Amino acid sequence: MNEIIPFLDLKNSNERYREELLNAFTRVLDSGWYVRGSEIGSFEKEFAKYCGSDYCIGVANGLDALILVLRAWIELGKICEGDEVIVSANTYIATILAVTQNNLTPVLVEPDEGSFNISPEKIERAITSKTRVILPVHLYGQIADMPRIMALSEKYNLLVLEDSAQAHGAHTQNKLAGSWGHASGFSFYPGKNLGALGDAGCITTSDKSLAETVRVIANYGSKIKYHNLLKGVNSRLDEIQAAVLGVKLKYLNLEILHRRKIAKIYNNKITNLSIKSPVYTNDGSHVFHLYVVRSKNREGFMSFLKAAQIDTLIHYPIAPHKQTAFKEMNFGSYPLTEILHKEVVSLPIGMHVSEQQALYICKVINNF
Repeated sequence: MNEIIPFLDLKNSNERYREELLNAFTRVLDSGWYVRGSEIGSFEKEFAKYCGSDYCIGVANGLDALILVLRAWIELGKICEGDEVIVSANTYIATILAVTQNNLTPVLVEPDEGSFNISPEKIERAITSKTRVILPVHLYGQIADMPRIMALSEKYNLLVLEDSAQAHGAHTQNKLAGSWGHASGFSFYPGKNLGALGDAGCITTSDKSLAETVRVIANYGSKIKYHNLLKGVNSRLDEIQAAVLGVKLKYLNLEILHRRKIAKIYNNKITNLSIKSPVYTNDGSHVFHLYVVRSKNREGFMSFLKAAQIDTLIHYPIAPHKQTAFKEMNFGSYPLTEILHKEVVSLPIGMHVSEQQALYICKVINNF
């Protein structure tokens, strides 16, 4: 390959929507209404329908989505500060920040080694009399084992908040991410399968009281202007970003199909036994926001690919419990999580990667 294969190419990926995006920008500009307008209402309705939920509430970003759900459950009296929230140990730090921002107690649980997702068996072993919420992460785009997690929810009377930030469109048993739990938080960060052109996020739920409470909290604690019921925040989906997402939602399933095609090439053509490919089924449960392999010689592997003009990234280099921000957790023992964070490497995947490029990447990897 003469050209670098970038890990991500947002300009290339968004170019195919240029005309529709420009029309959307113009529509918002000409409307003269730039906050909480018709674009947000339209997108919320369409995304709720797509996910199979009754309600969608647009917010500023994915972290806010998780924070606001937990905050709303506190306001509704369903959980209290200090309660325990079971959460994936090998997630991005934002998931755990949502817990601590609400003065709740994160209880980290290790993943299943094959799928990278939180282990239902380990969830059950972690449940105590103080547990109130399970917060599974659909990591890298593969939906967690939600049938078993929801069974645990019913057995122990626990709330379930899905972190669906990487899993737009992932499904299992004909139910999509965002419709399994009592609520779900989504991110529309630009690099996501459904990405805005800036920060954006949403919450999906079929709980009317939760949806109404989240809307109040996210709008300065106000339902009626200048009448503040709660000590809220300002976390609203921008009107322009809603218009952008409305355009791109129409093409999300095509994006997913292409990602699965590239992932299938990787899975079938990477034969280097020193590289571990992800474990997944072909039932639609994985939308491949990321295609993550493992290498015991990660630095050498990434350098080898870079020399062959292939960009890679690490998601994520440091486990949350090893972060300085969580120094109180630094001495925790999560051996599998620590191994994964030392070995994972994300390969290029997305609309910018052609089948020919994917085959080239496999050839290079097999020569490592």
